[in-house]
Amino acid sequence: RNLALHGKATQSDLVGNPWSADGHASNAIDGNRDPHYDHGSCTATEWQTDPWWRLDLLDEYVVTSITITNRKDCCPERLDGAEIHIGSSLLSDGNSNPLAGKISSIPGGGSVTFDLKKGISGRYINVVIPGSNRLLTLCE
Repeated sequence: RNLALHGKATQSDLVGNPWSADGHASNAIDGNRDPHYDHGSCTATEWQTDPWWRLDLLDEYVVTSITITNRKDCCPERLDGAEIHIGSSLLSDGNSNPLAGKISSIPGGGSVTFDLKKGISGRYINVVIPGSNRLLTLCE
């Protein structure tokens, strides 16, 4: 079952984002995989160092898979190199939790599922793009 639909999402910048009217963190857990940003179903951070998005599952679960949908209408390469972390710590905004996977590339509008064979226990799922002058957009 999709635990994300019942969680709470946040991202590294909530104030001052010029796209904030459209790029809410919750757009990545609304069940809508429309990969076009201007349709209101994707997230967006500002250009910043180590931008992140976090899902709070509101309780600890054993996570067995994660599916990420990339933006199609622009710049799918922005997600290249993103890391997925799962755990129950909010140290470093949750980005220090164990690494569950790394996105090498997802085609524009495409989805990739990370199957975590043994499962990883945690309350928080983070997606972070390490590096400076990066922008994070997720469409589910």
